[in-house]
Amino acid sequence: MTVQGFNFFSLLFFSSRFPEPLSAMAMVCLSDFEAYAKKYLPKIAWDFFAAGADDCSTRDENILAYKRIRFRPRMLRDVSMMDIRTKLLGTEISFPVGIAPTGFHQLAWPDGEKSTARAAKAMNTCYIASTYSTCTLEEISAAAPGGLQWFQLYIHRNRAVSQQLVQRAEALGFQALVLTADLPYTGKRRDDVRNGFRLPPHMKLKNLEGAFEGDDCSEYGLPPNSLDPSVTWNDIYWLRSLTHLPIVIKGILTKEDAELAVRHGVQGIIVSNHGGRQLDGGPATIDALVEVVEAVQGRVEVYLDGGIRKGSDVLKALALGAKCVFIGRPALWGLAYKGEEGLQDVLRILQDEFRLSMALAGKRFSGCL
Repeated sequence: MTVQGFNFFSLLFFSSRFPEPLSAMAMVCLSDFEAYAKKYLPKIAWDFFAAGADDCSTRDENILAYKRIRFRPRMLRDVSMMDIRTKLLGTEISFPVGIAPTGFHQLAWPDGEKSTARAAKAMNTCYIASTYSTCTLEEISAAAPGGLQWFQLYIHRNRAVSQQLVQRAEALGFQALVLTADLPYTGKRRDDVRNGFRLPPHMKLKNLEGAFEGDDCSEYGLPPNSLDPSVTWNDIYWLRSLTHLPIVIKGILTKEDAELAVRHGVQGIIVSNHGGRQLDGGPATIDALVEVVEAVQGRVEVYLDGGIRKGSDVLKALALGAKCVFIGRPALWGLAYKGEEGLQDVLRILQDEFRLSMALAGKRFSGCL
């Protein structure tokens, strides 16, 4: 049954949302958005977004590691004028926080990734759209024409599917290709197993519709074992043969892999452990950042995701060598709160906190950290 574009299941899925006026809640920091999302999202959706692998130790360490880092602030530095802009592969953004690729945004808000794209454009920052979006690449591109958008790729056993996605993204004007390197198999996320997680019937992995026709799509909307575990560094050359887009590799945690990434001609590295959702017991991304930055010696841009919860976390990451950070779960909390507007609120809070942290540390320009 369909009512104004939503089927009956969709209406049920969102019917418990917003039981009190949104304006009644003071949203002061990212933890407020997290608390809201946990309270009002359906449990199965919250558990999916919050899940880490196994004991969740790496997921939690991503956050805790920032608390061990201390600033050495400088005084009397004239911070009356601040410049927090930066550039990603030559394109300017308003401040060094982008939106990391995460799947299934319609679990957080009916417009899904279209709202995410609009919020990113409104805040003049970068949005990395996931292969596992619940909106098509065409819908995401049309929602925010002229916005800075990159496309994140998982390589599937059916290489033709991946090839078509890359070529669609380039034709639509996406400005970089982000290859996720840390998911040959899906990590064990216990709450998803307990919940028997499946996408609601009204949601689809829109970019992969028809690609697995007739298969049992029981694993996160896909057939089990559809990802290609045989991917190697040589597949960078395969991707290079498909596209002129710059290639950024996501999931690097060691100097050895950072050196291999440079050697294979990528233009950027995202230091990432998949939000602690893959190998439990690996390093926090902020702890891995230093050896990656030292290994690449400025030859490629280095970014980071995982554990960013405050503007001061952004400053710590930049001080240790990151060009920009990307947020995953906080973006979803913003969507859950108030869609595009809620995500803009999250980004604006981080922007204001980052500017304040820079000033209090005695830095005027984010590019000189």
